[in-house]
Amino acid sequence: MQPQGHGRHHGKVERGAYAPAETGAPERRGCNPFRALIIVLKSSSTLGACTNVLIPFVPIGLVLHWLKPEWHLPIFLTNYLAMIPMANLLAFSSAQFARRLPRVLGVVIQLSVAAAVEIILCLMLLFKNQYEVIKAALLGSMLANLLLCTGLCFVAGGIRQKEQEFSETVVETGGGLLLLSVAALMLPCAFFESVSALKSYTPEQLEHKILHISRFTAVLLLIAFALYLLFQLATHHSEFDEALAESEARNKDRLEEIRKQNLTISEAAFFTLLSLALVTLHAYFLVGQIHYIVAKNNVPDAFIGLILVPLVEKAAEHLKGIDEAWNNAMDHALAHLLGSTIQTALLVSPIVVLVSWAAHKTFDLNFEIFMVIALVFAVLIVGNFIKDRKSNYLEGALCVIFYLLIAVTTWYYPNPAGEGAEATGGTEGMNSTIGH
Repeated sequence: MQPQGHGRHHGKVERGAYAPAETGAPERRGCNPFRALIIVLKSSSTLGACTNVLIPFVPIGLVLHWLKPEWHLPIFLTNYLAMIPMANLLAFSSAQFARRLPRVLGVVIQLSVAAAVEIILCLMLLFKNQYEVIKAALLGSMLANLLLCTGLCFVAGGIRQKEQEFSETVVETGGGLLLLSVAALMLPCAFFESVSALKSYTPEQLEHKILHISRFTAVLLLIAFALYLLFQLATHHSEFDEALAESEARNKDRLEEIRKQNLTISEAAFFTLLSLALVTLHAYFLVGQIHYIVAKNNVPDAFIGLILVPLVEKAAEHLKGIDEAWNNAMDHALAHLLGSTIQTALLVSPIVVLVSWAAHKTFDLNFEIFMVIALVFAVLIVGNFIKDRKSNYLEGALCVIFYLLIAVTTWYYPNPAGEGAEATGGTEGMNSTIGH
């Protein structure tokens, strides 16, 4: 998500709230729950506000879980749908904090809050030993950002503009980190495939090596993420700030956004905590039904992880990005999409590996070769489209088509022999006696 409420005043970039000359609605103070609820329902992005129609699924999902625990498919579907408006509420309320911060820091804060949904889901899956679903969800999140959401952004922007341009700073930094991310996530898989053919190790020894490689990789990825933040927030802050300011100035709904009322700090804090609690609760109920969905409805683990989970965990981000592209704020949309993808690779993946290590579990980064190849092609396709710093609806449509091809192929991807979603996947499933 992008920070709301940044502007220019007398030719200078203002940090924090809107510049005085651009301030629309008067600043509110105190806490008015009824008024705050009205603001929440009306003031998110245009597409985000559409998710409000799904709010009734919030109580329905909770009630079904407690009163009809044997209704596995309805519980899964209602809690799945309930997560979408709650994730949107979490994104909007956290944006109210970000509007009072420097522009680039606001981007990072909002992306971090958005990552909370992804981290919560992955950790719940981790402690359910659903390793294959986690691996698919991590790569699926990146694929959804790179192909589906970027494609829809290009299409949405291309409908109103013949071409849209974006900043060299955003493209080059994001593109370079994407390549590093994909390369780092590929190496454990490449090592496994190469060494397996050589038969130099027993299966137990090979899995042990992969586990150590994954943990070392996780530490290095976190270091890379820290350097990325340092680059954005400190040493090259002005370049990113200028790019986002120019994009904001092109936003066709900018004045309308300025006129909207905003939550007070206390109201934003309340709705952030409330939405985070509800997202966690719905995620817990949803994850608890995956085993039954796989076993009784013949839905592949890979499809749930690669397609279904990423769509709900980042629904709010996707809608916001599309809304920004529609309003010709393409740098904001791209920074949002590339930043979210980078965060999944450099922050969420390492966190899951390190938490697994601390909990004496054996989750690793040895992804399925099919999923890794799909991700490599996604990065190559998107990288080729953005290298000229222009986009159009045709490029967007091609991205969406490739994503649909991946989704159809994934539907027919078999579950590992003898494993369901509840089975211990990954390294632990193959070798439960490996030392930690």
